[in-house]
Amino acid sequence: MIEIHDWLREELARLRASLDSPTGGGALTRELRAHCVGFCAALDRHHTGEDGGAFRALADQAPELRPVLAELSADHRVVADLLRRIDALLADPADGRSVRAELDGLAGLLESHFGYEERKLVAALNRLAGDPVELLGSTPPGNGENLQRTETA
Repeated sequence: MIEIHDWLREELARLRASLDSPTGGGALTRELRAHCVGFCAALDRHHTGEDGGAFRALADQAPELRPVLAELSADHRVVADLLRRIDALLADPADGRSVRAELDGLAGLLESHFGYEERKLVAALNRLAGDPVELLGSTPPGNGENLQRTETA
């Protein structure tokens, strides 16, 4: 889980930095929009996988975590709303500032969410039989390759 979160943190930081680059000039280039769409899709898949499989399995094996899992799922819905707003903003190629503002908000929310999830679930995952990565049902794309490379290749 931490590896996936770290990868998502790195991709979000790269995406935000790309919006600040002098060559981007605040505009959403085609490549930058593809990177943003790819990142948002990867984050959505991660959260959908947790809600649809990993959290259910974890709730069955560690019922004491159900309130924590419900909070995390509620966070996922807030993140999904942010991702929909970002997707809508991507339709305007000149609106890099608005996308950046939403990504900044997303970064703050994700840092809090990931930290809470890691504090509350890592120990439980380590106690459970089996591979925690299998339980969580997701790994970073491309065995750690960055998303921009996989999206533009």
